[in-house]
Amino acid sequence: MNTDLEPLIQKLIDSYSTLGGINHIDGLNLPHRRDVIEITGELLALVFPGFFGTERLTSQNFRHITGHRVIELHARLTEQIERSLCYACKRAPVCQEGQCADKAVRCATWVIERLPDVRRILKTDVDAAFRGDPACYSHEEAIGCYPGVLAIAVQRLAHILYEYRVPLLPRIMTEYAHHQTGIDIHPGAQIGESFFIDHGTGVVIGETSVIGRNVKLYQGVTLGAKSFPDDAREIRGKKRHPTLEDDVIIYAGATILGDIIIGQGSVIGGNTWLTEPVAPHTTIVIEPPKLRIHAHKKRPGNEQRVKE
Repeated sequence: MNTDLEPLIQKLIDSYSTLGGINHIDGLNLPHRRDVIEITGELLALVFPGFFGTERLTSQNFRHITGHRVIELHARLTEQIERSLCYACKRAPVCQEGQCADKAVRCATWVIERLPDVRRILKTDVDAAFRGDPACYSHEEAIGCYPGVLAIAVQRLAHILYEYRVPLLPRIMTEYAHHQTGIDIHPGAQIGESFFIDHGTGVVIGETSVIGRNVKLYQGVTLGAKSFPDDAREIRGKKRHPTLEDDVIIYAGATILGDIIIGQGSVIGGNTWLTEPVAPHTTIVIEPPKLRIHAHKKRPGNEQRVKE
């Protein structure tokens, strides 16, 4: 060993004792981020067959490939769910008795059982993208090219695990989608059918947001919470994000904060800031910019140069 590094190593080791809260030593295994990302890809391959994965699906082989994928996915998903559940209970003897393992098997089975329904809902999202953007020429383009479709697909899958109260795993999934798309949707958000995020970059949707059917958001929209108290634990689990009713449209850059309701059919203009509820079928816009025309003064010497 390089002896010059020994003091530095010891200093780092000492920080493990003095700076608690960011260590995970002698604890239960956490879910493996890389494996969770790969599992997310396998789930996408099942809900959008032929769009994700390396296999060339045909009418002759898709049942065999799908069956193999489901079996492998169930095993990998069970392992990562068990790790998450063991982390949550933090009672090794209970985990060793098999309770977390049994629950993980049930949860993984439940996720796969829900996939046909997720596919049905995602079909409405893809339809919404195709209908809602004149620049989209096919369903294949919406699935393969639109970041909003990818972000909502991952969120709908992660939401299943969130409903089962699996910690960490759904957040890893949606943060992966956030990294890929620039769209940050918490797995706890409740989102209705035919949801479309156009362009998408910079969209933020908080944990307790509720979104109805046929809602459309543009880039830079924030569905957030108001400023937290010093200790955010006081409001965890409480409704603190907006509710958007059916058929709402929110244009680019709008910020909507707090547990407020945006009524059915309302339109929120770009760059608006809302902390109060909006009645149904209301249009909210900021004051239009005013046009000011100023006469430009001639620069000294300009007239002389023209004469020359």
